[in-house]
Amino acid sequence: MAKESTTIDVGEPSTVTKSSSHVVKKKGFVAAAAGGGAKRGLAIFDFLLRLAAIGVTIGAASVMYTAQETLPFFTQFLQFQASYDDLPAFQYFVIAVAIVAGYLVLSLPFSIVTIVRPLAVAPRLILLIFDTLVVTLNTSAAAAAASIVYLAHNGNQNTNWLPICQQFGDFCQNVSTAVVAASIAILFFIVLIIISAIALKRH
Repeated sequence: MAKESTTIDVGEPSTVTKSSSHVVKKKGFVAAAAGGGAKRGLAIFDFLLRLAAIGVTIGAASVMYTAQETLPFFTQFLQFQASYDDLPAFQYFVIAVAIVAGYLVLSLPFSIVTIVRPLAVAPRLILLIFDTLVVTLNTSAAAAAASIVYLAHNGNQNTNWLPICQQFGDFCQNVSTAVVAASIAILFFIVLIIISAIALKRH
């Protein structure tokens, strides 16, 4: 009785599996590189926005600090003068916005790190936390000063507070400019927070 011979086809070596694994790794590397490029672009925009915010906040604090006007007429006992240090809200504005400007300067190295290492989480998270804290300080200073600027322009009939901007026009213009600049800085901070949130979400 003849025995049947069975032939087992071993086939080619598993080059297909190796090549497919190589393709998957290559695709993952390309995707990571693309993600890092997008985050680097966000980090560069973050850095430029911080530079702009530094200029705006320094300008706001400087304009408010130098806001002063003396009317050309005076009496023997009275001299009509308006200065930022006459009002606590304006004093608070100068100090708070100066602190905001100082923070922005100190945040630049962290922003540079996010450009060099766009996939790093720690510096981006630090910026997100402190940006959120500092924008509240900036907002409170702008709001406090804006309320006084409103009274200076419009007064309050219920409390018999008269508007002073008709007499102290230059002073009112300076403090109004400072408040507008601080409000622009708030918008910058909102964009910075959104950038950090987007960069962290991509991880």
